[in-house]
Amino acid sequence: MQIGDLARAAGTKVVTIRYYEKIGLLREPERSAGNYRSYSPDALDRLRFIRRCRELGFSLDQIRDLLALSSDTEQSCAEVDEIVAVHLAEVEKKIVDLQALAEQLRSISASCTGGGTISNCRIIDAISPD
Repeated sequence: MQIGDLARAAGTKVVTIRYYEKIGLLREPERSAGNYRSYSPDALDRLRFIRRCRELGFSLDQIRDLLALSSDTEQSCAEVDEIVAVHLAEVEKKIVDLQALAEQLRSISASCTGGGTISNCRIIDAISPD
């Protein structure tokens, strides 16, 4: 399949595929007689794996490690567990930070009566630097 077909099948952009090739997440494809990229079904599976990892917030380095680990199906999954544990800790930290942010925004929003002018807006005052 050509790059446009791969992009449509994976729900991504051509430029993203080229970027993943450039950084080594996707292998350089074979070329057709007309010098078009020709992707195998394995490339689609790999791209879908990468996209799913990105949706889950894994970094490109973590994805690179997961891809390398997934290529040896007989090895222990301890390294995969470690990557996921680190990522989970990062996600949980972000959740705590986002909950604190939400509380601050609720507090700021509650201080607004909604009937004044911008010059007297409590929300603008609260988010403006001192």
